[in-house]
Amino acid sequence: MMVILGCVGGVVLAGLLARGEAAGADTRAYWAAGRLWLNGGDPYHPSGPFMPYVYSPWMLPFFVPWSVLPWDVAWFFWRGATVIGLLWSINWAYARRPMTTAILLVLLSFPMAANLDTGNINLPLTLLLFGAQFSRPAITGLLWMVAVTIKWVPAVFLPFLSPRGRLWGLFWLALGLLLTALTLPQTLVQLEVLFSFQRPLRIDYLVFIWGIVPWAWRHPEAFRWLMPSKWPGAAQTGATTVNLWRDHWKRRPARTAETLGRVMRARVRAFLGLGG
Repeated sequence: MMVILGCVGGVVLAGLLARGEAAGADTRAYWAAGRLWLNGGDPYHPSGPFMPYVYSPWMLPFFVPWSVLPWDVAWFFWRGATVIGLLWSINWAYARRPMTTAILLVLLSFPMAANLDTGNINLPLTLLLFGAQFSRPAITGLLWMVAVTIKWVPAVFLPFLSPRGRLWGLFWLALGLLLTALTLPQTLVQLEVLFSFQRPLRIDYLVFIWGIVPWAWRHPEAFRWLMPSKWPGAAQTGATTVNLWRDHWKRRPARTAETLGRVMRARVRAFLGLGG
């Protein structure tokens, strides 16, 4: 297993060193956006060798403290922090499920290398989602909201958060939508730039799979449905449940609707950690 991890790490490192100055194109876009915004420029239509900023306008101030650094320092900090976070997450996963971790890292080696090469924010957001599962509910929800606001893809991670974390996530998301409404003119420009910006097939998005590792490693039973031997039993259980509800509906439709509503409300409350 260590040999496998060593080979993956060696290939990734060789690729990063070979790229040299060509690396960090995406990170440079975030860096330039913060500087442009700070100086009254337009980060959505930059001049010079920079890609446009394509994220929410109210997120721009968060890039400013980092973007005031010289490029070489900012790039070193960005990539260094990402690598440290990635190594921490690998150490946590490997200590619990070494073989599964090694196999998953092999499968995700190319997306991870691509993100480390370009400095795309996908990998830092993945690590935020990874760390969110060890945080207090309010911080969990905040980290999820930040990831969703920037990339949208992490929205599917909501069920993998703690129940109270989901509730806080929806609260922070509502606040984010309010900020989006307050910056609507700039948001419309952002959306125009986002949907007009052509990029190739985004294999690097696969790195988000790594963000589900803490939940998956602690809930292995949730993936038993992937085993074909479990499918007949699951199908029989589903059919039995449907038949019970159908028979109940035929006998007492009004009572069935009331019961179904009560069950759904209870499940929503449990999903959000409201209890009772």
